[in-house]
Amino acid sequence: MSEVHLHRIETLTPEHSADQADIARHLSEWAGDPATGRLVRTIFARAGIDRRHSVLPDFNRPAEAELFRANADGTRHRPSTRERMQVFRRHAGPMAVRLARRLLDGRDGLSAGDVTHVITVSCTGFENPGPDWAIVTELGLRPGVERYHLGFMGCYAALPALRMARQFCQADPRAVVLVICLELCSLHMQMDATPDSILGNALFSDGAAGAIVSSRRPTGNRAVLTLDGFGSAIAPEGRRDMAWEIGDLGFQLRLSSYVPDILGTHIEGIADGLLGPHGLGTGDVDLWAVHPGGRAILDRIETALGLGAEQIADSRTVLREHGNMSSATVLFVLRRMLEAGADTAAGRRIATLAFGPGLTIEGGILTLVPATRSAPHRPVAAAPLHA
Repeated sequence: MSEVHLHRIETLTPEHSADQADIARHLSEWAGDPATGRLVRTIFARAGIDRRHSVLPDFNRPAEAELFRANADGTRHRPSTRERMQVFRRHAGPMAVRLARRLLDGRDGLSAGDVTHVITVSCTGFENPGPDWAIVTELGLRPGVERYHLGFMGCYAALPALRMARQFCQADPRAVVLVICLELCSLHMQMDATPDSILGNALFSDGAAGAIVSSRRPTGNRAVLTLDGFGSAIAPEGRRDMAWEIGDLGFQLRLSSYVPDILGTHIEGIADGLLGPHGLGTGDVDLWAVHPGGRAILDRIETALGLGAEQIADSRTVLREHGNMSSATVLFVLRRMLEAGADTAAGRRIATLAFGPGLTIEGGILTLVPATRSAPHRPVAAAPLHA
């Protein structure tokens, strides 16, 4: 079976950003009563986030607010799903094209003419023709490029996208797959006082990340990741604690405070299900690229798996600097590891975990191969996880 490489990861955030404390102040004022305002500020302060990005100016330039603005009578405007999707359409295509240009600049020996497959991922917006079409037409990819979209899967969707890319490359060694995860979570903030809404408003932000995957031998000038294996699991008792629905006033998230406890209960068995079939244990993993769904999730996983703080530090850094960008977030984490690998003398084993509605858990095994090392290693096959 051919070895499949993740050659490069690039990330992109929108121009607007705001401090977590400033966002909390705005939303506590919008809450309408002092008790709810105090709850908002408390939850925001505990999120482990310093700053978040948005395509909207609503949180750093309220006078220019597009969706979350005041009506003439002083009440808060409640944007419809249609209004939110209009903003998505305006930003998603240009962001995807900009990110794809970065990935296909030829520095890795791969350019637009080499791409055979495009996989786009988003759970925060729909349009057709969408970002995949914009990438093909604006970058001059061949019209016959295969295009696939993974929609509405949630925060774990980057891993199925990478698994799909790996399968394409194993089936056809000539395949070059472009993966783009683009999430505009801030469009779906809910201006009500329910605990789910307050928690969601405290965590989610906007961002995009992309990767180039192929079976081609790396040039040797940059560190790469090999995609060694993937697996899936479900913790069904969490079905009602994490869910994502389309409503008249945006996409409505159900995210209870019990999710970290559910993950903490199952994560050791899930990790064993991912690693065990390949003769690996948690002690064989150097780094953990855990989707930073929130500080409490990272705390529970670190404790349950007995990880050192440095093994999960990149996940905490991404959460602190960007918040939770849904599917794009774990690629932000992997990019930090890939960039650090340029100065690493030896390969490092990485396990990645991401979570979403269901409660669904996706996992992957990767190896960080430094630029100075060219000898191949033995890839591992996909295996089921067991919750």
